[in-house]
Amino acid sequence: MRAGEVVFLWVTCLLLQAQDHPAVNADAAIVQDFEKRMADYAKLRHTLESQEPALKSTGSQEKIVHHEHELARKIRQAREHARQGDIFSPPIAAEFRRLIGLAMQGADGARIHESLRNAEPVRIKLRVNQAYPSNIPLQSTPPTILLNLPALPPECDYRLMGHDLVLRDAKTNLIVDIVPDAIT
Repeated sequence: MRAGEVVFLWVTCLLLQAQDHPAVNADAAIVQDFEKRMADYAKLRHTLESQEPALKSTGSQEKIVHHEHELARKIRQAREHARQGDIFSPPIAAEFRRLIGLAMQGADGARIHESLRNAEPVRIKLRVNQAYPSNIPLQSTPPTILLNLPALPPECDYRLMGHDLVLRDAKTNLIVDIVPDAIT
């Protein structure tokens, strides 16, 4: 066998081996991990909500609030050991910071920074499993940033609190997790 044939066979073997073990995009794997964690939260939430008596159509704000508080209490109890990083693990939090940074550097970056500067300055320490304070306005998250982040189940939303990204259960108003210093 000539040297050229040996090299050809060696390269062919490497290429075939690479096809058997496709490279995994590390960023995509991190986002998949986040999506799995969110699916687990949504499953828990739906299980607990299905155990609650259905809220009949009512105009009574008191009944609606009571129903939401009961569900929040059950979620809080089921996640009594929840802590920051359960959903936004360190690699996931780093990926979110990177994705937000990309949105902030784009053509819309200056407009996003200006929008955030004009928003009401809210500085309060939030904790996982705590209710988002009802007396504090919900600062919206700029659409350009939202487009860079993974989609959430309909019952959850992203909120900004100062420089932190807050994952909130919108129906129960519970803080699910937080990415500190998500915006620099």
